[in-house]
Amino acid sequence: MTDSFAKSARLGEGLTGNDPNCRNMRKLTRKVRSVSTLFFSYSHVDEDLRDQLEVHLSALKRQGLISSWHDRRIAAGSEFAAQIDQHLDSADLILLLVSPNFIASDYCYDLEMTRAMEKHRNGEARVIPVILRPCDWHELPFGKLQAIPKDGKAIKTWPDIDEAFLDVVRAIKIALQSVRVNTIAVPATAAVPEAFSSATPVIRSSNLRVRKKFTDLDKDRFRHEGFEYIAKFFEGSLQELATRNPNLDQTFRRINTNQFSAAVYLDGDKVCQGSASISGGVMGGNSIEYAMTDDARFGGMNEAVSVKADDQMLYFEPLGMQSYGRHKEKFTFQGAAEFFWGLFIQPLQP
Repeated sequence: MTDSFAKSARLGEGLTGNDPNCRNMRKLTRKVRSVSTLFFSYSHVDEDLRDQLEVHLSALKRQGLISSWHDRRIAAGSEFAAQIDQHLDSADLILLLVSPNFIASDYCYDLEMTRAMEKHRNGEARVIPVILRPCDWHELPFGKLQAIPKDGKAIKTWPDIDEAFLDVVRAIKIALQSVRVNTIAVPATAAVPEAFSSATPVIRSSNLRVRKKFTDLDKDRFRHEGFEYIAKFFEGSLQELATRNPNLDQTFRRINTNQFSAAVYLDGDKVCQGSASISGGVMGGNSIEYAMTDDARFGGMNEAVSVKADDQMLYFEPLGMQSYGRHKEKFTFQGAAEFFWGLFIQPLQP
């Protein structure tokens, strides 16, 4: 490239269609099948879920199908807003990681989401809402788009969170098939932005995940919050069960802060019974124990879930006494609740 041609490209000097420099510039235009760029729009409150999603996307990265970017990759000293705008504008796929905090964030909602939807309408990118946590999102601007996981069911409400992320990855993989072939072009009559010709990309690893440490306090809070969720889950499920089946009656008793019992009666006969506690009995102080009786004096247990941690999250792991082969599953609050409920309602099911 001659000095005069380079100068013309940088400064946007008028190049006509007959200009030899223009013809040379047109030769630079070509279509290539490139790695699709993926942009995460999210609230920092949901950073742990974003990290887990990125781990699940590793297979697509290793296949050379995607590269991903989020604001934690902004280099020190860089202009924050400008970097976000640049990567948002160049993205092929934009994932809106939807949660109450995402909706409440002025930056996520008013700036990133608004710009993402504009690109989607113009056919410049594809926007995919990923529902992380339950929230009222259906009437929002992105509410008409196909949300993932399946049926827009929030990731945190899946019994097995890995299954939820796998569903998201499969949907993204399908979406990649419709992403257009990128065109790298230098318009003949437009100035080439200086950043296009002079910016040096940051060379870095995509392996930036840092091990998280969970304290005993974190684990105790997780266990107690999980128990409260399970208690409310049982109470609500029992009420709905009796509403749908007039021949059934139910009782739910909150014995104390750390224990509840439940029972179902068919035509007056007790057919289902169970109780759960975090009293630190047979399994010790890091578990929630379940007994197949509503007698609080029983003192034993038939199943349990224990608080476990990997390098990114806390979860419940079932003991597996009543469900051989499930002892290595990672349960969310809802997953643990569904696990115990399945044992409770089994006498009423085929």
